[in-house]
Amino acid sequence: MAATLVENRTLLKVDELKMYFPQGARLAWSAASTDKPGLRRVVKYLRAVDGVSFSIERGQTLGLVGESGSGKTTIGRAIVRLYEPTAGQILFWDKDQDKELDLASLDGEKLRQVRRRVQMVFQDPYASLNPRFTIGSLIAEPMQIYNTGSKQEIHDRVLELLKVVGLRPEYADRYPHEFSGGQRQRIAVARALSINPELVIADEPVSALDVSVRAQVLNLLQRLQKQFALTYLFVSHDLSVVRHVADRIAVMYMGKIVEMADRDELYSAPLHPYTQALLSAIPIPDPQVEKKRQRIILPGDLPSPINLPTGCRFRTRCPLAQQICSEVEPSFEAKDGGSHFAACHFAQKRAS
Repeated sequence: MAATLVENRTLLKVDELKMYFPQGARLAWSAASTDKPGLRRVVKYLRAVDGVSFSIERGQTLGLVGESGSGKTTIGRAIVRLYEPTAGQILFWDKDQDKELDLASLDGEKLRQVRRRVQMVFQDPYASLNPRFTIGSLIAEPMQIYNTGSKQEIHDRVLELLKVVGLRPEYADRYPHEFSGGQRQRIAVARALSINPELVIADEPVSALDVSVRAQVLNLLQRLQKQFALTYLFVSHDLSVVRHVADRIAVMYMGKIVEMADRDELYSAPLHPYTQALLSAIPIPDPQVEKKRQRIILPGDLPSPINLPTGCRFRTRCPLAQQICSEVEPSFEAKDGGSHFAACHFAQKRAS
């Protein structure tokens, strides 16, 4: 059932998004009663994203965090349709048509027109920029594709964007290999902003950068958000980074969101044991406080996304798992009637 965007304040709403990747096939014996017994072709699927739902309000930042392999990057790529979603809706508010559009079902020219409003900044600034093009050409390319102005207007816009992201206009004639990682990421941001998007998906935008450069890029993203009224989906594995940029945070584990809340509430009172373990790993720059903290060590390894555990997917590593956790998958619901959501049978008990 399609969800309705409330009062045009919600820019993006993802509803039961699924992204499955086939992992080859094998022949297996089947004795189904509806058909003759014999060999059947069986295909297994890697369930990278399995029924994820969330929304992002205009001008806000949703932080999407989790371990590597949790599916957070796949969600970003599915939203911009680099991946074809297996199921679900991706509802985006089109202010020109004054209605919501399902990006998951669009194709051709309709998808192309909406894509100019949803841009992505990729994780690796060394791989996301074509080394054969100058910086000016890379930033100008989206504007040329969408024919947003004359040759001179596009040139002037390129120089303006370089200034906006903190680079010199004369850099337009240089090539990507002449820049550092932080400078390349600034160029990638300028390229994403060239066609005036409304939503920017930042996929681990600072994880490949030196620690000394991360703060500069994060401050740049926050400044640009205010300057251009941008909405962010900020993907990261680092909760300490997300804390500085996000308004709300969603925590993912094995293809599902297990907890979502306002930033301050999530950090002060996490309900899910997985979130508690992630937060316990964040170092505090105070030796006395850090010495008293107790680190939560999760046992075991991540389960295979091809053969996931029954019931709760986290139960194989959860210190609070009980019999019900293996039999019934916990529903993702609001706790205490508020805006703090968690998928755990014992979330309320731990919060008390």
